[in-house]
Amino acid sequence: MKLNMKRVALGLIMAACLFSLSACSKADTAAEEVDARIQTQMEQLPGSFLELYTGLEDSQVPEFKKNMQSQDEYAALAEGVDSWENIKHELGSLVSIGDTVKVEAIDHGYSATINAVFEKRNMEFSITTDSKLTKITSVAFVPEYTLGERMEKAVFNTLMGMGTVFIVLIFISWLIGCFRYIGKLEDKINGKAQEPAPEPIPEVSVPAAEEDEELVDDLELVAVITAAIAASEGSSPSGLVVRSIRRAPSGKWKKA
Repeated sequence: MKLNMKRVALGLIMAACLFSLSACSKADTAAEEVDARIQTQMEQLPGSFLELYTGLEDSQVPEFKKNMQSQDEYAALAEGVDSWENIKHELGSLVSIGDTVKVEAIDHGYSATINAVFEKRNMEFSITTDSKLTKITSVAFVPEYTLGERMEKAVFNTLMGMGTVFIVLIFISWLIGCFRYIGKLEDKINGKAQEPAPEPIPEVSVPAAEEDEELVDDLELVAVITAAIAASEGSSPSGLVVRSIRRAPSGKWKKA
């Protein structure tokens, strides 16, 4: 553990020295040519920082990130720790670091890229700085995958994408199908469900009383009654006119 911390300290001291020496140097970025002094300084960065990452133990990661985040010129190294932790299980142990470093002039700075050999696969490591070489702006770890691994990942991503789309479409279809129950559920909750109207009670017509029935059309009965009245009065039936005949209450006949 002490050896790894010494490597970290040595790497940071080396980087600080390189940055301090390059403070007064200038590069001709317009012509895409890197100054020889900057070329030499950039070539020493990726190898030393890659050794820092590969030498970190899990117990040292939190302290390393805290120290890097406290210094603005090294804050990008703290972000690179997360990338390294995500891919180091795919690489295995470090075997060797290449001797050739590719230095390029980029927008607002420079980049240096180096190849490294690990147990499981090779990796390309790159580091970028600002134009004055006073700040590290980013680090990148790019493992080299075989064609079969790339195809496997492509198929997996395709299936994941299509599966997600179909799941969302099925959910939307189910949600639309539930719309017809929303209105009924709302009416039930609010007590607005319509009940069937009661059937109207049929009206029963009451026939007219037989006491009010006029018997004018019964001519024979009229003639008999007229003759009886004329005989009791001692007058002629022609002088009597019967306009209506009504039935007398039965109670009077019973009393007679």
